[in-house]
Amino acid sequence: MPTIFFDMDGTIADLYGVSGWLENLINSNPRPYIEAKPLVRLNVLARQLNKLQSAGYKIGIISWLAKSNDEKFHEKVTAAKLAWLKKHLASVCFDEIHIVAYGTAKESFATNPLDILFDDEAPNRTNWTGRAFNVDSILETLKTL
Repeated sequence: MPTIFFDMDGTIADLYGVSGWLENLINSNPRPYIEAKPLVRLNVLARQLNKLQSAGYKIGIISWLAKSNDEKFHEKVTAAKLAWLKKHLASVCFDEIHIVAYGTAKESFATNPLDILFDDEAPNRTNWTGRAFNVDSILETLKTL
């Protein structure tokens, strides 16, 4: 069965809506990753993902770290993203979580031509080797699977 992958920042987590997000990242402050509000109704998303998982789909995350060469900051960002997922999607048992260097080719994680990616970045969707969707209608798209 295919895997349904989600980007986090700008897709399910509103990183860019956090006041001062860019300044924080430039200053190696993980606050925006911690404070990001959900961009979708996560209780509905969790129910749909659990239903799809029961039907055989795998569920995954592919999310980039900040543009930085600071390994300690990368560790803080990774911890913040994992904590965000645990807080907001606690009932979802992810099959794969990839928190990777900024710019990593997300398509390298697609192992099935039917894998799905939800991502706010058009180049990631264009380069994806399976089916890729914008973030405008995540819940509606999942209902069609």
